[in-house]
Order: sequence, then structure tokens, then C-alpha cells
Amino acid sequence: MTRSHEPYDLLIVGGGPAGLITAGAALGQGARVALVERDLLGGVCLNAGCIPSKALIRTARLYREMRNAEALGGRTPRGIVLDFPAVMERMRRIRARLARREPAERLTALGIDVYAGHARFAGADSVVVGDLTLRFEAALVATGGRAVRPPIPGLEEAGYLTYENVFDLTECPERLLVIGGGPTGCELAQAFARLGSRVTLVQNEPMFLGHEERDAAQLLSDALARDGIAIRLDTETIGVRTEGSGKVVDLKRDDTANTVAVDQILVGVGTLPNVRDLGLEAAGVAFDPTDGIAVDDFLRTSNPRIFAAGDVCAGTRFPHIESAAGRIVVANALKGGRERLSAEIIPWCTFTDPEIAHVGMYVTEARRKNVPVKTFTILMHEVDRAIVDGEEDGFVKLHVREGTAEILGATVVASHAGDLINEISLAMSAGLDLHALTRANQPYPTQSQAIKMTARAGVEHLQRSSSSLSEPGRPPTLGRR
Repeated sequence: MTRSHEPYDLLIVGGGPAGLITAGAALGQGARVALVERDLLGGVCLNAGCIPSKALIRTARLYREMRNAEALGGRTPRGIVLDFPAVMERMRRIRARLARREPAERLTALGIDVYAGHARFAGADSVVVGDLTLRFEAALVATGGRAVRPPIPGLEEAGYLTYENVFDLTECPERLLVIGGGPTGCELAQAFARLGSRVTLVQNEPMFLGHEERDAAQLLSDALARDGIAIRLDTETIGVRTEGSGKVVDLKRDDTANTVAVDQILVGVGTLPNVRDLGLEAAGVAFDPTDGIAVDDFLRTSNPRIFAAGDVCAGTRFPHIESAAGRIVVANALKGGRERLSAEIIPWCTFTDPEIAHVGMYVTEARRKNVPVKTFTILMHEVDRAIVDGEEDGFVKLHVREGTAEILGATVVASHAGDLINEISLAMSAGLDLHALTRANQPYPTQSQAIKMTARAGVEHLQRSSSSLSEPGRPPTLGRR
């Protein structure tokens, strides 16, 4: 294909979700767009992250439901046998199906110039890919991250898994050690436990999911224990060695040391940004090898021509910020806009069972910022549909500005929290308050009733408070925005 030597309006380095969404949005604005990807289109999310892990989690939930059929009035099937190759084959079929949505040929047919290879900045307005030099008016770096490889003595020699290669397994490990109690570690530990592995989960902090509310993390910890996972909190992994075909891992908590014998080790302790060998220095882009590229609230780097988004950035690592990032970059890079990341309402979810989802402020954050906050909570065992489904673990919390109906944030712990949080996220994005949530009509029975019930508790509290402060004969004010 003949390519013009004129500068591209937008050149994107990285063909993951952020890069693909931004490319499509820019093309829709009539821009000349180039996309450079050195590996597989779709990035980690499609190939080694969100999609394969959720496929595995769904099958693992099926096996758990079969084993617990009697709790729902059924009979547990006799002789439940795990067909691990079939589990992984289903995952690969799903991954391949979704990959067909954005093949390079389709992007090219739409008008996006796709380059396969490693991009390296040659200056403030150009990159080199192979023997080609591509110039740009604006650029987006969306190269994502890679798994952290902790410096545990003997780990490299013994061999281990990360999210980058765990989905290449052909046999389910009989004994599995998971290092890391963040979202990746917790999700995969639970999935493999439900598929039949004897799982030990090691976390060097006193609780899982350190950024989440403590009662949410405790509910997850209880759920993992019920799935048979041996939980080691406040525990360091201090060494690994091989014995025969297995591995022996040395653990330490306070002054107590012990060992655990396993067949596989899965490390899930976070990601590092992919900033190596990008030539960012030549482009005048400030970055740190650990924290990533520094961006401002407009997603601009220290080079005003170049933007960055996703796991490659410092402080903006959300696994699903792609849509927001695409809109912000296209508006700011191509149209001189001033759209801010801080203006976005971005929910997130850890897809364990129960799931833990959050949007907006936490109580600790509100207090740190001296924002007066009041929390209203409904437990899932008060919700009719959760009782019917046998999914009573969890709660809905709504954090509001004290004395008003303004929603500051929310945490949902439930079997389908990732779906439930969207109603609250939409309300916050639209500037709606508790009153709007109470007025929303919902089918009955659904688990989303928990949101309406929680909002109603908040409104009733406001009514009582306002009535007690009102003068006799005067109508109360309910503190709407």
C-alpha cells in the first residue's frame, strides 16, 4: 500500500483497547490515523487479561454451582470430572471470536494505516518503525504494561506463571500457590480453586484488595476461604526451590517461617509500564521506569504533541478507561479541547464471587479531603431476588455529601456487582442524586432493587433530618442539588 509522507493527524503507538478506540474515534472526525502494534491487536485485555480470565471464571462458577446444586433444591451430579483442555479450548474460541472484530485488514479497509513492528520515537514529532519514519501532528502512547516479576530468590530458576502465560496451561495444577492479593491474584486463585486446584494465596498485607473498603475485602476473604483456599495474610514469600517435579516455597510471617509444596506458582503482584526502548527521551516525554509516563489532567505528556493513556501512565491505570481516554485524546489532540480526566466518572470491578465494584469517592478519601460524608447501606440478604438466587452475600453502600442527596461514591459487593454499579455510575455522570434513584422504575424481582432501597434509606434520613430542623408549619427542604 502506498503511504503518504505527510504527517499523520494522529499516530497511535499500541493496538490495545485504548489505541483501537482512539483510532476509531479519530477516524470518525476525518483525521488521518496511523496505528503501530508490535505484537497482537487487542492488547493484554483481549489476549491475556480481561477476556480469557472472565471465560475461565465463568466455567469455574459452573463447577461450583454443580457441586452446590443441593443448596438450590437440585441434586449434585455424580462423578463431576474436570475437562481442563475443554475449559481452555472454550476460552481460546471466545478470544479468537472477539479478535475477529478488529483484524488489521478491517482497520486498513476503514482507512487506518496499520504498521506491524516496534515503534521508537526519533524526535518530538516522528517515530521509526523498521526502516520507515512516520511523522505526526499528535501522537498517543498506549503501550500498556507487563507483569511485575518480583525478586524472590529462586523464583526465576524454578519457573512461574503470570497473567501473560497462565492461559497457556494444558493441565490444571493440582497444587497452586498464588502470590498477590490484588484483583488478578484473587480472581485467578478462586477460579483455579473451583476448578479443583488446592490453592494457597499469599498476601504481604493484612487484607486483600488494599484499596477497597475493609468490610468488602473481608467478605471476599470469607468467600475465598469457603472455596477451600488456604489464606496467608501478612506473609512474605522469601524463597523458592525445586524438589523433584514440584516446587517448595518458603514463607515468613513475623518471626515464623514455614514452607508449602506446590506444582505451579502464579505471580499476580501488579504491572509495570511498557516504556522501555520507546525513545521517549528523544521525544521530550518525561517518564519513570516504575510509574510510567507522566500526564496531566488532559492526558498530555511533557511534549504537548504527545498524549498517553492506560497502564503506561503514572496514576491513571484503570483497566477500562479506554472509552474515556479515546474521547479525551481526540477532543484535546485534534480539536484543541480541554476535556479533563478528573471529570470522568469511572467505575471498576474485581470479578471474584462475590464481585466488588466501586465508583467515585471512598469514605477515607472524602475525609482526607475534608468532605462531610454520610453512608447508607442495604445488605443483599434484604433483597428478594438475592434471596431467591441464593446470592445473599454482599451489600450496596451509597456515600453522599452529608445533609444533601448528592452521591459522592458507592461500593457494591454482590454476585453481579459489576453490572449493578453501572446504574449508580450513570446517575453520577448525569448529575442525578438519591431522589432520581428512588424514582427509577425497575422490574421486580431484580438484584438492582438493592440500589433503590439504599437510595430510599438516604432520602428518608434526609426527610427526618429536615423535618426535625424545620420550623412548625414550614415545609422541609430535602437538600437536592
